[in-house]
Amino acid sequence: MKLLLKGLRNGLGAIIAFISWLIPAGKIKRTSAQQKKADEQTTNIELYQFFGCPFCIKTRRMIRRLNLNIVMRNAQTIGSEFRDEMQRETGKVQVPCLKITKGDEVQWMFESNDISTYLNKHFS
Repeated sequence: MKLLLKGLRNGLGAIIAFISWLIPAGKIKRTSAQQKKADEQTTNIELYQFFGCPFCIKTRRMIRRLNLNIVMRNAQTIGSEFRDEMQRETGKVQVPCLKITKGDEVQWMFESNDISTYLNKHFS
């Protein structure tokens, strides 16, 4: 039963991801100088995510809409480097998760709405 639910969830997630791909988010336009600044500001931001998670898809669409160059980390596979890192550093595996590194300080931000608010505040 558990395997069936996992398969159903992954299948529905893949359908949602496909629909999201079919209907791309319109990107905001910036001057080349503004885009360069945004790219520099995102060099230390990573999104830990699962491919078919609806909340991750929502967050990826926000990143695409804001035209941000944020590294995507696949944390879906049990035992993977990024999943293990998130578990070790935060004590849980919850996606989407934005990892923001500022010097020696690392902030882990969960919840798609909080991530969207942060990205809109800093990059709109």
